[in-house]
Amino acid sequence: MQSQPQSRNSASANAPVVDVEHAEAALVEHYPRLVRIAYLVLPPSLGRNRRVLTAHALAQRALPRGRKSGDEVVVPTQRGTGERRDGDPGYAYVRLRVVRTALDAGLPLRRKAWPRRAQLPSLLPQVWGLRLFPRSGGSDELALDQRLSALSGAARAAYVLRGLERLDDSDVLDVLEAAGCADPGDALAEADEVEAAYGLLESPEFDPCSLHARPTDLMRRRQHMKAAGVAAVATLVCGALLGLPGDSWGPDGAAAPPYAQNPAGQAALDPGKLTTASASAWKRSARTDFSTWPARGDLVGDRALLRRALAVWARPGESVQVSATPGTAAGAPPGPAQLLFAGDVDETHVVLLYDGLRIVRYAEPKEGTSGAALDFARVDGATSGEANAVVVSRADGNVRYLTAPWVGTATVADLLKPAAKDVPLHRAADGVTDPFASPATASGCTSWNALRLRDESGTIRMSTDLGELVPAHLTAGRPGAPREASPAAWAKSACSLASVRSHGVRSVNSWAYARQTLPEANGTAAWVCTRADTWRGGGSRILAQFQTTGPVGAVAAKAEDSPACGGRDPHVLAGVLWKSRAGSWYLLGAGSRDVTSVTASGGERVSGHVLAVPTKRSARARLSGELADGRKVSTLR
Repeated sequence: MQSQPQSRNSASANAPVVDVEHAEAALVEHYPRLVRIAYLVLPPSLGRNRRVLTAHALAQRALPRGRKSGDEVVVPTQRGTGERRDGDPGYAYVRLRVVRTALDAGLPLRRKAWPRRAQLPSLLPQVWGLRLFPRSGGSDELALDQRLSALSGAARAAYVLRGLERLDDSDVLDVLEAAGCADPGDALAEADEVEAAYGLLESPEFDPCSLHARPTDLMRRRQHMKAAGVAAVATLVCGALLGLPGDSWGPDGAAAPPYAQNPAGQAALDPGKLTTASASAWKRSARTDFSTWPARGDLVGDRALLRRALAVWARPGESVQVSATPGTAAGAPPGPAQLLFAGDVDETHVVLLYDGLRIVRYAEPKEGTSGAALDFARVDGATSGEANAVVVSRADGNVRYLTAPWVGTATVADLLKPAAKDVPLHRAADGVTDPFASPATASGCTSWNALRLRDESGTIRMSTDLGELVPAHLTAGRPGAPREASPAAWAKSACSLASVRSHGVRSVNSWAYARQTLPEANGTAAWVCTRADTWRGGGSRILAQFQTTGPVGAVAAKAEDSPACGGRDPHVLAGVLWKSRAGSWYLLGAGSRDVTSVTASGGERVSGHVLAVPTKRSARARLSGELADGRKVSTLR
C-alpha cells in the first residue's frame, strides 16, 4: 500500500503500523458507528438503498490487505467522545479507510480514467427482492439531510468527524488530509455553513444498521422467478443423477435425511401437546413469570388455529411478516410450548405462546391467512415487573395488552402530565385491555402514555410500549435498589425513551443523582441518569440529563454498553455549558454523591460532587472526578 502524504502537523511521521488482528477487533467492536460514518459521508444522490449497501461494503473492506497495514495512521486526540475507541490506532485506521473510500465513492466517473473500486456498485453485501432504508426521522433530520446533500463530500466528512466523532478542527484537518482531501481547510469552512445540529447525527434517520424493508418491482421479479424456476428444476435433476450414494460420508455426516421426523420437532407441531397452567397456578407458585399464566381467550380450543400457528412458527412462509427483538432467535420451538392466549382481537385471530425463553405472537386475519404475522421477543428470567403484560394488537397508533392473571386494575398515565389523574383502562374477562394511544410510533413527543398495573398486594408497576411484544418496565432510584416509578419521576425524562425504541429493552431506570444551585440565583437544576438495560445483556444505553424548569431535560452525555449508572458501577459524572439569564457562560458539572471532588481540564477543582465555574461559550472543557477511596471517575461518554 502507498503511504499517505505528510499531515499538516507531521503527525504521520510517528504513525503506528496497525496489524490485521488489531484492525479487525476495532472494526467488529465499532462496526455500527463506522457504517453510520460511511452512510453520512456518501452522497445522498446514490439513493437510500444503494447508500445503505455501499456504507456496509465500505466498512467491511476497511481491513488491511496483508498482515501489516503499511498505512501511516493519524490518531487524533478525541477530546469529545472518551469511549474505548479514543487513541486506538486500530479504530483510527479503519475510520480513515472508511472516510477515504466514502470520499472516493462520491467522485464522478470519468471516461478516460479507470473507476476506483468504491465508485462501483458493491458485490457484497447484496439483498435481492427488497429495498432497504433507515427509519424515517422528523423534520429536523430531513432538513439536516438536505443541507448535507448540498455540501461536497469532503465538507460532509468534516461535519461528521466534528459532530459525530467529536474531533476538534485540527484533528479533522489531519484526518481529511490523510484521507486524500485536496483542500481540508476549504472543506472545514464549507462545513461551517451548516448549522451545528450534531445531536441529530445519532438519529435513527442516519442509522444504516436499523432498517426498514420494502419489495422491489414485483411484476418484473415474477417474470424472473419463472425463468429461474425452470433452471432450478433442471439443476436438481442433474444433481440427483450425479449425487448417487457411494461409500463415503454424506455432507450431513451421520444425520438422518431431511425428511426424517424428529420426535421433539413433531411434538412441537402438535396442538394436543401444548402445555397450559391452571387458573390458580400463579397463586401457589414461587415464580411470577410467564410460566404461571393460564391459557385464556375464546379460541383456546380451536385446534386448527393452533396447528396453523405452530406450523408457521416452525416454517414461516414467504408471505409471513416475521419480526424479532434484537438478540432473539426466530427459530422453531425446541419442543411443546405453553399456550398463553388464543382469541379474537379486533379483526384478527391472535395466538400467544411461550417456550421458556421467548414469547411468540402469531396473528392472522379472520378472513384468510394472507396477512399472517409472527413476532418473537426474548423474556428469559422475567420477573413480576416484566411479566405483567404482552401486546396482543397494534392498530391505528393504538395498542392492546393481555395482562397477567395477578393484575387487579389497570390505568393509563401520561408521563408528560404527572399532575393529571390516571385514566382507568377497561379489561375484558380474559384480561385483554381496551386500546389506547401508544408512544411507540408517535412522531413527536407531546404526550407519552405508560401502562400502570396494580396487583392484588397493592403494588403498582409502570411500563411503556417501545414497539416490542413486552413493554419496558420503568423504575426510579439509585442503581442496585430501584423502586417502582411514579409518573412524576419520569415527567422530564419520558421523551428520551424514544431513543431506545425497538432496541430489545427490558427495563429503564431513572436516577436523580444530584441537585445543583445555579449561579447568579438562577434557581436549581437536577441531574438525572437514565439507564436502559436489554434482555440480551449487551447494548445498554445511558443518558445523563440536565433538567431545569423546562418541560424536558437536555442530554448532557450519553454512553452505550457501559456499566455506569448500573448496579455494577453506581457512579456517574457529566457536565454542560450553561448560559445564565444575564448572558454569562458557566461550566457546570455534577457527579453522584460518592464523588468527593470534581476537576475541570482548565485546572479548576472543587470539593464535593458539583462544580460551577465561569467560562467562555467556545470552551471545550473536560471533567474528572474522584471517589473517597481514590478511584477516578470520568464523564459519561
